Amino acid sequence: MDRSRVWTQARISTRSRIFAGTALLPLLFGLSGPATAEARNPFADIGHIVVIYTENRSFDNVFGLYPGADGLGIGADRFAQVDVDGRPFGELPPIRGEKGVDARFPAVLPNAPFAIDAFLPNAEKTPDLTHDFFQEKEQIDGGKMDRFAAVSGAGGLVMGYYDGRSLAQWRLAQEFTLADHFFHGFFGGSFVNHMFLVCACAPTFPSAPPSLIAEVDEATGLLARAPDSPKSARIGPPRYKKSGPVTSDGFVISTMQPPTPLSPLESPSGVGLPPQTQPTIGDRLSEQGVSWAWYAGGWNDMRAGRIRQREAPEYFQTHHQPFLYFANFAPGTPAREQHLKDADDFFAAAEAGTLPAVSFYKPVGKFNEHPNYADLKTGDAHLADVVARLRRSPNWKDMLVIVTADENGGAWDHVAPPQIDRFGPGTRVPTLILSPFAKKGFVDHTSYDTSSILATIETRFGLAPLTARDKGAADLRNALDSVASEPARAAR
Repeated sequence: MDRSRVWTQARISTRSRIFAGTALLPLLFGLSGPATAEARNPFADIGHIVVIYTENRSFDNVFGLYPGADGLGIGADRFAQVDVDGRPFGELPPIRGEKGVDARFPAVLPNAPFAIDAFLPNAEKTPDLTHDFFQEKEQIDGGKMDRFAAVSGAGGLVMGYYDGRSLAQWRLAQEFTLADHFFHGFFGGSFVNHMFLVCACAPTFPSAPPSLIAEVDEATGLLARAPDSPKSARIGPPRYKKSGPVTSDGFVISTMQPPTPLSPLESPSGVGLPPQTQPTIGDRLSEQGVSWAWYAGGWNDMRAGRIRQREAPEYFQTHHQPFLYFANFAPGTPAREQHLKDADDFFAAAEAGTLPAVSFYKPVGKFNEHPNYADLKTGDAHLADVVARLRRSPNWKDMLVIVTADENGGAWDHVAPPQIDRFGPGTRVPTLILSPFAKKGFVDHTSYDTSSILATIETRFGLAPLTARDKGAADLRNALDSVASEPARAAR
């Protein structure tokens, strides 16, 4: 049996045993009924949950050298990258950026992981890497994790990692819990993974214009290659016949803009995604009277027209704001004004001790660690500042902070993700669990994905799952040092 299948079956088996064991608890302890469910709530002492959503880093890219983690010292040398024809590269393809080969890197690199900071400090920006739905599926290659370089526009850069010992993220991992088997929920890029964070679902576009439908090779289930696509990744990245954002059965798997622009300076460009009507975690929280907010850096500036999306120096990204795509948060709705707020509101609430029960914080582009328009060092310093503010907050005493990346950004990782459904999960991403209740200096090997965040919120506040994905996900209880025994106390 191949290694990827062993990984997958082992994780599915582990998850099944966890769920089975949880189901037996009432029998083992002679407990039953709703009161028992509250008494077992592992998050009962948590009054405030904060989710910090960074950008585009794989686990190996940031924590590959972290002691005790499933990192680059554990079997990574067995994952040589292969070319279009399936044969291993003799050396990695050239590292490419928007202007061609990036001369800051050596022209020849071995077919293996390499340290980016041997050539560029982590304060410098690197080229962007290909990160899209069909491309990531092809890169994962059924769990072999061997086609990242062959499918990426950045070539060999996919195999780069950083020595993270100087990063605040490493210091936080040493103090709290690092999850080293946390996978991003949805194959592909930032847009779909932000949507998945709030609805555990794929966006839909019924009857999308034919111009938006991706052309798929029926034999492979992947994007159909153009006749002039290079025969080797050493020549250049793949070219496709038609890489639209919508599947033939109406699921959106790549970036689209919201139904209406956020900024008064911007007019609709092309076709916006129709308003989505699926339930979100925000809807579930509001139905139960639990306070919550989505806080975004640059939000007020964008709404006032003081900045433009994707432009320096802020690099605000509208497609990183998932609630904009849902009908319940359309312009003019009370829910938009009540729940979608600016980063300054987040920091003020933290300082005053008035954070809602659930907070999502999205850094503005220049701070989010995304390759190309941001860098790792600046984003890491911003994260350190945000966490320091939260730890000074009166709310810290009952807070659970989850720091994770939306997706891997096209960067290689050596661990095969579990296979759950046609949409994911994707590759591992760096994830920290910070809390007075978190295990100290702990590496959590539990298999999680983005829907584990939703499962944690739902368990804490007694909410119904949104889809099968969050219903079946492991919540983050294993990262906590103690299991609360008193009934859950909702922070309203």
